[in-house]
Amino acid sequence: MYKYLITSKEFYSDKPASFSKILHQKFKMHMPEYALYRDKTNPDYKILALNFVELCNQFDGMKSFLHQDVELAVQLGATGIHLTSTQAAEIVDAKNKGLEVVISTHTHEEVLKAEMLGADAVTYSPVFASPNKGEPKGLDDLKILLNKCDIKVFALGGIVTSEHVKKIEETGVFGFASIRYFC
Repeated sequence: MYKYLITSKEFYSDKPASFSKILHQKFKMHMPEYALYRDKTNPDYKILALNFVELCNQFDGMKSFLHQDVELAVQLGATGIHLTSTQAAEIVDAKNKGLEVVISTHTHEEVLKAEMLGADAVTYSPVFASPNKGEPKGLDDLKILLNKCDIKVFALGGIVTSEHVKKIEETGVFGFASIRYFC
């Protein structure tokens, strides 16, 4: 099962030196195959995004994703883009620019739409309870979804322990994504 590490300012800092140091430690510790630089409020996002892509490139086979900004992902040579659930219309453009596309989804319909539009993968959330993310979908709902689609699905939301990871893995999902599990 694939691991998708998602950063946040709270756990990784928004200062270039400390961000890179912390991220390098987490990459070495967890060895995720996918990583997303996500910081919605950092005015220096571009600087840290460049550090992030360069650091990902130091780890063999690690895929680097930037959040929301297709043009910046292309400019910095990221593997791909992670779009919000409201950015489905950008899937085709991002694919045409050579990016892998992951998009956030919260319903079966959003997953099927992302698949139809050609996204490479989706995050589906929240599977478990997660702060301010609404009612958890649960494992049974995730299993039903997996029987409806062929797209790669990363379970997301409330995955903070190895027990959560084991339960997720038992569903046959492609992978899991998390912020707090990797901290």
